[in-house]
Amino acid sequence: MKAIRIGRAAAVLSVAALALTACGSDNATGNQAPAGSTDSASTVSGTLSGAGASSQDSAMQAWMAGFTAKNPEANVQYSPDGSGAGRDAFLAGGVQFAGSDAYMDDEEWKQAQEVCGPDGAMNIPGYVSPIAVAFNLEGVDSVNMDAETIAKVFRGEITKWNDEAIASQNEGVELPDTAITVVHRSDESGTTENFVEYLSAAAGDVWTDEVSGDWPAKIQAENAQGTSGVVSTTTATDGAITYADASAVGGLGTVKVKVGEEYVELSAEAASKAVEVATPVEGRSDVDMSLDLERDTTESGAYPIVLVSYHIYCSTYADQNTVDLVKAFGSYVISEEGQQAAQDSAGNAPISETLREQAQKAIDSISVKS
Repeated sequence: MKAIRIGRAAAVLSVAALALTACGSDNATGNQAPAGSTDSASTVSGTLSGAGASSQDSAMQAWMAGFTAKNPEANVQYSPDGSGAGRDAFLAGGVQFAGSDAYMDDEEWKQAQEVCGPDGAMNIPGYVSPIAVAFNLEGVDSVNMDAETIAKVFRGEITKWNDEAIASQNEGVELPDTAITVVHRSDESGTTENFVEYLSAAAGDVWTDEVSGDWPAKIQAENAQGTSGVVSTTTATDGAITYADASAVGGLGTVKVKVGEEYVELSAEAASKAVEVATPVEGRSDVDMSLDLERDTTESGAYPIVLVSYHIYCSTYADQNTVDLVKAFGSYVISEEGQQAAQDSAGNAPISETLREQAQKAIDSISVKS
């Protein structure tokens, strides 16, 4: 992936106006409490701007409401343009933080040093959620599929719902002779990257395409913009199937994914279990928390199609007011209260206490550029 993508120029411009408001804020921070304080008095002020993952939108609305309730003089703006657009805007200096369903790649990591200073940026887990393989099939709420079957469906190699590959895993379920319509994201998406990473790891003989946030161009299917777009298209299309953040699929049916010898239903708990066996990405800063997930895990009860959605912050900012805003908001997001607010709104899995402690240490390290 290129660090600055020409196709994201419009998105960068669309959030630039938010950043101008934020950068122009020179309100005093007043009597400050510690960054993660839950004191009811206002502790920070000004405007903080962000952009990125549409999967985070429900959680972000809860975070913004909770944060501004505690900090009435502060305002957080977030544009859910997609993970790739959010990272581009952040690296262009258009916003002060990004939401992303994929951590920055090596090229973006290096570019962040130009924007954020020599220590670059940090990826902080803020949101853990299963990615649903969701479908619209009248009279059917759930089906079982192994990784190979899911991969063949999304490659267009299995075209009917009553295909033997699906039927053999769903004895007793009456599957109709309905055509399968695959719906994928048209925009560069961290959800896409996480989904195809699973397919590549768990069904590599079938899914041979490069792992990317862009859907493979040679696989022709229906497409739509953003999480809401693919869910809306699938909801309106009989026989359609898509992948989307589980919090957004509404009344669509969902696939139970085969892990080891069992079929695992998506849930916050099953997603959290998959994250527990993740490993840190090497070669990053001491405070960066990028994680590589074990997509082909056979861990009982773990749901492997999971995303860890990050908040990307600079290690340093130009002024103390921005530092205070970023640290206060970042601390609220990872706090027990912030995680509960997101879970109530979006149904995601709260981060573990271990991850919270690591994240707080990283956020506390953010400082003013020297």
